[in-house]
Amino acid sequence: MRLDRFLANLPSYNRQNVRLMLAQRRVRVDGQVVSDPLTDVREFSRVELDEQLLQAGRPARYLMLYKPTGCVSATHDPQHRTVLDLLPAALRDDLHIAGRLDFNTTGLMILTNDGQWSRRLTQPATKLPKHYLVDTEDEIGEHYVAKFREGFYFAFEDLTTQPAQLDILGPHRARLAIVEGRYHQVKRMFGHFNNKVIGLHRESMGAIRLDPGLAPGEYRELTANEIATV
Repeated sequence: MRLDRFLANLPSYNRQNVRLMLAQRRVRVDGQVVSDPLTDVREFSRVELDEQLLQAGRPARYLMLYKPTGCVSATHDPQHRTVLDLLPAALRDDLHIAGRLDFNTTGLMILTNDGQWSRRLTQPATKLPKHYLVDTEDEIGEHYVAKFREGFYFAFEDLTTQPAQLDILGPHRARLAIVEGRYHQVKRMFGHFNNKVIGLHRESMGAIRLDPGLAPGEYRELTANEIATV
């Protein structure tokens, strides 16, 4: 929300008061004096007028988790362990998953309470690539590369996938970069060739790479630089 709207929505102020307060540089957002009425105020922002606290803001949290096999990408599940169950109880409140992984898919998972940030990370429109290591039952042919670049028609959704980059690493292994996250997308792509995916591991999302120091089930906070890349 714009700062002027945020202030004008408070019961004690009107638009004229707001313009005057901003002109007098009496308002601070996250500790910085601001006079621009278009300054963005979010639920994480601390807003002060003189010495009066108008909004304390809540801490934004960004976690990197190494998802192991055998847990679901959900906040609650009556039957299976979830990725949130891997975190201490004190960290779980308000977190959501930015980019789900299948039950037996491993690798990088991001959990956050910042919905605006996570949408930029996962929406196809931003074209941030997600890199996967893929192991298959049958050999991966050179002719796969052009088809992945062309896209696959998914009849159920009535859409063609966006161009993807496939790099063949060995007879049964490839690295795949996609910008979407359709249901079972990678398995369905290889299914076009009747080639079963037997191993799938997400290495990165955009510029955020899975920390090689993490073991399956472990997590850490994202760094300020990692957060800023989205």
